[in-house]
Amino acid sequence: MSKLISIQQAVDMIPNGAVVMFGGFMANGSAEGVIDALVAKDVKNLTIICNDSGLIDKGVGKLIVNKQCAKLIATHIGLNKETGRQMTAGELIVDLVPQGTLAEQIRCGGYGLGGVLTRTGLGTLVEEGKQKVDVDGITYLLEKPLRADFAVIFGSVVDKNGNIAYHGSTNNFNNVMAAAADITIVEAQQVVEIGQLHPNHVTTPGVFVNYIVDRGECSG
Repeated sequence: MSKLISIQQAVDMIPNGAVVMFGGFMANGSAEGVIDALVAKDVKNLTIICNDSGLIDKGVGKLIVNKQCAKLIATHIGLNKETGRQMTAGELIVDLVPQGTLAEQIRCGGYGLGGVLTRTGLGTLVEEGKQKVDVDGITYLLEKPLRADFAVIFGSVVDKNGNIAYHGSTNNFNNVMAAAADITIVEAQQVVEIGQLHPNHVTTPGVFVNYIVDRGECSG
């Protein structure tokens, strides 16, 4: 069965109240076409998990500005002043997580691990309500796995089996998020036939990808 679907089919899968991971780092490597389609559809009450809240007019920031999110789990929000405004006004729940911790929580969710032990956040607000574990006399915080209903990621070159190659820093959170969702949708900058992508260039195996959206179709 072909993994290629239309942009409309992709956004129709994502209902109100869904938990969605979005790849991207300051919108670099974000699935802009799918995000724009979600804005147009006006899906509401999303919980989104991402590195940051993008910019006001780029990346997941568009979802924030359009007030489609009930909760944001991210590492920083400083590039999008609307995120801070909504948080201060009580319109948006924001859970700020150290960047390395977030990456490891997502990795644990994808690999079936029970969590990660870290010293990051000890003695700060980060540790509130979290379990502490002593290992050989050293105290760690237990950070539990993160998973989502959907991962919406980006790939520079994607073959029709879903194998993904990334150009430069577009990899960022996309690769680790691919395994940590029930359904993974990749927006491909370029779609190629199976066999055209050299195995050494594949970072995300197609086994983690359920559906492919051609970016050309998004912009067309």
